[in-house]
Amino acid sequence: MLQTMSRGAEVYRRTNVHTRSPLELVVMLYDGALQSLGDARTALAGHDAAARAAAVSKALAILTELQGTLNMKDGGAIAEELDRLYAYAISRLVDVTTKRDASAIDDIVRVLTPLRDAWSQVAQQAASRP
Repeated sequence: MLQTMSRGAEVYRRTNVHTRSPLELVVMLYDGALQSLGDARTALAGHDAAARAAAVSKALAILTELQGTLNMKDGGAIAEELDRLYAYAISRLVDVTTKRDASAIDDIVRVLTPLRDAWSQVAQQAASRP
């Protein structure tokens, strides 16, 4: 029974991703990064090194994906600024791992939250256009 539920959840997740617009997918990436940062904070407070490493690794994968998909040629100053912000967030993730610095998580959340909200607003506006 549990395996069937797990398989159903995986199918739902895949369907959810495949039916989203590119803008909604970006918002989902931000949501995933923020969730992972929350998980890292919890693991750090609980002195759970394995859970912290897993959460940081997931956040790092998301941030590198966001950074790697920037169109630096056509994106101009916005792409350059996003690249700089992602690089900063990635460097602070290293501090979470090496220094066990919880304030680094807060710094990353302060960077990502307004970006996530802006992308969400853009996605909503795009969805409301005919």
